[in-house]
Amino acid sequence: MTDSQSFPQAQAHGDLVEVFPGIHFVTGTVAISGPVPARFSRNMTVLVEDGDVTLVNTIRLGEAGLKALEGLGRVKHVLRLAGFHGMDDPFYKDRYQAKVWSVDAPYIAGFDGKGEAYFSPDVVLDDDTALPVKDARLALFKSASTGEGLLLIEREGGIVVSGDCLQNWARTNRYFNLPARLLMRLMGFIKPHNIGPGWLKAAKPDPAEVRRILSELDFEHVLPAHGDPVTGNAKQLYAPVIAKL
Repeated sequence: MTDSQSFPQAQAHGDLVEVFPGIHFVTGTVAISGPVPARFSRNMTVLVEDGDVTLVNTIRLGEAGLKALEGLGRVKHVLRLAGFHGMDDPFYKDRYQAKVWSVDAPYIAGFDGKGEAYFSPDVVLDDDTALPVKDARLALFKSASTGEGLLLIEREGGIVVSGDCLQNWARTNRYFNLPARLLMRLMGFIKPHNIGPGWLKAAKPDPAEVRRILSELDFEHVLPAHGDPVTGNAKQLYAPVIAKL
């Protein structure tokens, strides 16, 4: 086992909250270094089925949070949906020997498209991958340069777990520092029911592909990697920004 000190350390986060039966959600923090260090929120979705736990959009939790996570079941799988995420996947693979499933995104990239090399996942996701989650399928944005997908769980009218594509930052929260509050508002991030502006700029997906995928999916709820959960009427709430693409 690798020394856990070699992994990014746990940062401030909230509690695991069950938003749907067997589906939990937790909000934490990511820090971006640079001339103006920014700190803002990110989310992890936790799926529990038959005693097995799958982590989507991983966030390293503190020891109390890990104990709460272990109380849900055995951490067996990590699912990476976004090319700009994944920094905490190696920690969970090391601690729990979790199997890592990832979109085809070989780098933990910054918004400049550069970043630290990402360790090889156990499974690279494609259209034919049999997922470790029941009643679920992937929608992959193949035109995105960094790799991006949506996980559609076909329960409760359709639950989409998103990476950077669908966001819902109606307001900043306690995980933002002042530079992030100011800059991200100016950059168009702080809007409800939004398509990630940083993702659109850096990953350069084909707008027609994004519009087609989002229009074809049937969903009532969104659990985003950034922002608050959208519970109910989600497809209609995102329709205006989809139409503007």
